[in-house]
Amino acid sequence: MRDILTLFLHAIVIIIRLGRPGGLRSVVAESVLMRHQILILNRGRKRAPNLRPTDRIIAGLCTLLTRPARVLWSAVALKPSTLIYFHRMLTKQKYRLLFSSTGVRRPGPKGPSKELIDAVVEMKRRNRTWGCKRIAQQIALAFGIEMDKDVVRRILGIHFRPEAGSGGPSWLSLIGHTKDSLWSLDLFRCESAVLRTYWVLVVMDQFTRRIVGFAVHRGVVDGMTLCRMFNRAIHTQTLPKYLSSDHDPLYRFHQWQANLRVLGVKEIKTVPYVPLSHPFVERLIGTLRRECLDRTLFWTTTDLEAKLLDFQHYYNGHRTHAGREGHTPVADVNADRSPANLSSYRWQKHCRGLYQTPIAA
Repeated sequence: MRDILTLFLHAIVIIIRLGRPGGLRSVVAESVLMRHQILILNRGRKRAPNLRPTDRIIAGLCTLLTRPARVLWSAVALKPSTLIYFHRMLTKQKYRLLFSSTGVRRPGPKGPSKELIDAVVEMKRRNRTWGCKRIAQQIALAFGIEMDKDVVRRILGIHFRPEAGSGGPSWLSLIGHTKDSLWSLDLFRCESAVLRTYWVLVVMDQFTRRIVGFAVHRGVVDGMTLCRMFNRAIHTQTLPKYLSSDHDPLYRFHQWQANLRVLGVKEIKTVPYVPLSHPFVERLIGTLRRECLDRTLFWTTTDLEAKLLDFQHYYNGHRTHAGREGHTPVADVNADRSPANLSSYRWQKHCRGLYQTPIAA
């Protein structure tokens, strides 16, 4: 009997509240607030369950519609300070929208154009492994527009959304300051799609950072094989004065030493057991692995040589280099090429579609 009387009194109070101005809105908001708090408590049996952004939004809206005297009675799982803080933030946002001057723009730089933003985002989408500095240098190379890497970083942070599916070394002393005065070479091995081992000899010019050539051999490398690989990699090239190499036992074969004497090239050795003393070619090998060999498969010697040749053309003529202030290793390739226009350009594929750079349409 007592419970029935209590329910009857509650019904009378609710009817009276509904009859007041805004009473229906307040009762509905209070009911929604109570029900949502029960859902929060059932979500995790914790003393202080973690609140989601939607929980805070619902609680704030219900607080605005509920009478202030009923907020403290309705708050079960939420702290009153949280609701009051949310209400205060909404109040500040209201007055900010009402009285702030948003029509007048502040003087100063207006930022990059839409065409430039689209070009940066498209370049990042087509070349996922490129960083901000590389993209800025490629934009300067293709369009003649100098950009800072921080501008590229801000553009990518705002406009780029990736699809489902970033003390210095001790440099080797440069013996000569003229072109083709010092070359470096090194050997590395890679595995084919059927797990056959191939040795690759890479030769690069340290002054221009260009790749002189590659040579591939399957099997054991000895003195005669090393000489054939080197001669194949540098054919039709003007020989340098010096050649730097590490302390691999292969370079101690008498055939190799005799081959250098015939060619008239003096060999320079790096510091033993210090890879950082041979940084240019070591970094080139790492770049070759990351940007080509780790992203594709090859089957035979011919297939590997074709892929290395494609990478050589891309690396020498189209890929910017930080050590050359954003220029390509072979500057003659881009000397006569006019910068592309942001409103009219096309994309050129390299390494069989692994990378794409913008050129004039």
